[in-house]
Amino acid sequence: MPRVTERRRHSRVQVNLLGRFMLENKKEYPCQVINMSPGGLAMIAPVRGEIGERIIAYIDHIGRIEGKIVRKIEGGFAVALDATLRKRDKLASQLTWLANRHILNLPEDRRHERRTPKNPITKLVMDDGSEHMCRVLDLSLSGAALKTKVRPAIGKRITIGKIQAQVVRHLEDGLAIEFAALQEDENLDNNLI
Repeated sequence: MPRVTERRRHSRVQVNLLGRFMLENKKEYPCQVINMSPGGLAMIAPVRGEIGERIIAYIDHIGRIEGKIVRKIEGGFAVALDATLRKRDKLASQLTWLANRHILNLPEDRRHERRTPKNPITKLVMDDGSEHMCRVLDLSLSGAALKTKVRPAIGKRITIGKIQAQVVRHLEDGLAIEFAALQEDENLDNNLI
C-alpha cells in the first residue's frame, strides 16, 4: 500500500466544537468542527460551499475565523484559514488547551472568577424551543452552574437568558455550562434576564 505524505504545515487536533458559518451568499448555517490546526480545519455541515469560496465562522471556544474552502469531505468540507501570525499563535494556544483539558479531565476553563448573579432566576431554552425556569448558582465571564431539573446531554447547545451556551457537565441537581462567547462583566447580569 503506498504511503500518503502529510503535506499540512500544522498538525490537526481532534475536536468537537459547535458553531455557525456564513458562505459568500450571506446565508448562515450550523456546523461542527471535527479537527483543527492553526492553519486549517475540517467541519461537518448541512450545506457545502464550493472549493475556493470564502467563509466566516464563529466557533465555540475559538471565536471568529475566516478562510477558504479547499476540499470537500464526507458531510462537510475543509478550510484553509486566513489568519495573522498572532491569530495563529492564539489558535495554537486554544487548541493546546482544548486537547489537554480532556487528558487532564478539566471540563471547563476556570480562568474567570465566579460570583453569584444579582437575579439568579432565569429562563433556559433548549434547542427544540422548550423553555424551563432555572436558578443560576454561580457564574463567570465564561460559564455558569445552574440548578434545574432538565438534563440536556453534554455538548448540547442551550440559551440561558440571552446567552448561547453548551452543556459541559451534569451536576447533582443541575448543569455546568460554558458560554459560546466570553461575556463582558458589565453586561453579564442583564444578558441573563
